[in-house]
Amino acid sequence: MARARQERAEITRQAILDGAATAFDLSGFEGTSLSDVVKHAGVTKGALYFHFPSKEALARTLMDEQFQVSEHVPTVENPGLQTVIDLTHQMAHGLRTDVRIRAGIRLVIEFGSFTHPDPTPYDAWIDTCRSCLTPAQQRGDIHPSLDVQDLSTLLVGAFTGIQVTSHVRTRREDLHTRVTDLWNFLLPTIVPPQRITRFHPTGTPETAPPAPAH
Repeated sequence: MARARQERAEITRQAILDGAATAFDLSGFEGTSLSDVVKHAGVTKGALYFHFPSKEALARTLMDEQFQVSEHVPTVENPGLQTVIDLTHQMAHGLRTDVRIRAGIRLVIEFGSFTHPDPTPYDAWIDTCRSCLTPAQQRGDIHPSLDVQDLSTLLVGAFTGIQVTSHVRTRREDLHTRVTDLWNFLLPTIVPPQRITRFHPTGTPETAPPAPAH
């Protein structure tokens, strides 16, 4: 009985997060009310308040989910530059296919830029990049003269700007292409010439987006 209640509670919690994601993706943080969340989630306000005390708590939960895209990095046998390339394509795929990722990223940008400035998500992404690029540099895959912290900061800023521009211009239809452009232009600058063929700007086969249907 208790387990069944827990399962129902978790189903309700996920429905609330899905509804909040839909609302935030459509209208942003300031443009979304808890009534909007309730409508999209198909739950009562009482159920919402049981799981989340405020709209900000909902937003924070969705933003925290964005770290999941890199949670497997510590298990990668030899994380490096290709790991970071693949992560950018994985995030691009998530932005195109998962409303919770889209909402979380929109909230990260809004909270980091306009509403309640918070560098935490950006700092976490930068740390993830640095944890991959540091061993890459030690292996000779990145020019030794480059500052890996600065490079990681640049990558996070570049990806953020690219995905926003892609959203505005094409509703992210061209996002994988634009991310590939980023790497095609960047790799010759940061990788020694004799090692550049080791890397795939489009992502490795398991992370590359599926070919469009004809």
